[in-house]
Amino acid sequence: MKKFFIHTTGCKANQCDSYEVSGAMRTAGFTEDTLQEADVVVVNACTLTNGAERDIRRFINFARKENGEARIVLTGCHPQVYPESTFGADLVLGQDEKFQIGGFLEKEGSFVSTAATFPLETFTIDMLPGDKTRFFLKIQDGCDRFCSYCVVPRARGNPRSRPAGEIVETMKALKDKGVREVVLTGIEISAYRDAAKGMDLKGLLKMLAGAETPERIRMSSIDPLYIDDEFIEIVAQSKKIMRSLHIPMLSASDGVLNGMGRSYTREFMGDLLEGLHGRIPRVGIGLDVIVGFPGEDEDRFLETMSFIETADIFYLHVFPFSARSGTKAAEMKDKVAETTKKERSRRLRELDKRKRDSFYGRFIGEETWIIPEGKVYNGKFMRGYTDNYLPVHVPYEKRLENCLLRVTIEGIEDGILMGRA
Repeated sequence: MKKFFIHTTGCKANQCDSYEVSGAMRTAGFTEDTLQEADVVVVNACTLTNGAERDIRRFINFARKENGEARIVLTGCHPQVYPESTFGADLVLGQDEKFQIGGFLEKEGSFVSTAATFPLETFTIDMLPGDKTRFFLKIQDGCDRFCSYCVVPRARGNPRSRPAGEIVETMKALKDKGVREVVLTGIEISAYRDAAKGMDLKGLLKMLAGAETPERIRMSSIDPLYIDDEFIEIVAQSKKIMRSLHIPMLSASDGVLNGMGRSYTREFMGDLLEGLHGRIPRVGIGLDVIVGFPGEDEDRFLETMSFIETADIFYLHVFPFSARSGTKAAEMKDKVAETTKKERSRRLRELDKRKRDSFYGRFIGEETWIIPEGKVYNGKFMRGYTDNYLPVHVPYEKRLENCLLRVTIEGIEDGILMGRA
């Protein structure tokens, strides 16, 4: 039997897609194996930044050195947007074609459809993994907002959503397989719509509250404009939805936000964070921040720094601005020097560490619940997450894997949060 290896870069939606592509490869008669043993190497590639593009090139070069006999298939967001940029792959597939990969494996060349909307792939329940702590379930795909910096609408097409009934069915199957936590993910989950039921994301969350699901539900990145009083109340009252939110703020300078095409303000974000903390005790909030967007001078950067310094948040994800061909921002003037981007990124990452340490410190001495995962850290620890996404480490014991465990948070050692059962 032939063998395949799949390499995934980018977001959680890409990870979900790779799960489906792996299923399609198995259906085509392949088994999954190492890079060195594979007959076919599939690269499911992100294209969000120039760095993501470099990662593709480096991996393909590495794969050629490690396994010169394997055929390399490049698929995902990158070839959908830049089909001419193949990095020497033998076969190039777009977003729609990758889910029918078995029908293309004997071909060579580029097969990338140019439709504005792609069908949402059918989820393969019978191939769900067993005994996994966390599973990323894609409930939505696509975006039509066209923020000035973002190439994703071209990479993913217009928004489409998985029917609520299918999501409920999948949730039950995941629970039956032993999955304890599901992360609802997508490209823009706030755009979730089940048209047949007239249901948005808030309606879906209410439906899941009464359905048979894994005991924990998290959400991937959620647009700040979607977080209204009703949404906050759903999270605050739920016994399933975890008290952790990741919000793509991107900047706290009104001038920069306007250039990005983001229709909220610094004041709005401040009020939103205050409202979340006022109604969801212990909530852990993470923010995405883009550094070095065109027109971000030092004063505008300091607006963002000062906002974050005083904001009640847990952590940051920092991204230096990367101009992508075909976006409005790529043509903007007042570009920021790469050295300045690196320096500002360093300052924000230092602030991120201070924020994490401060948030950790609030919970030292408290009792909480985690579900330890099977991966071993530093040769002797296993890790599980609290409801507000604190990564708590405990001494490794195989019997504790995927069990709901009550722990006392004892302190920080070598930068990691330690607990005792």
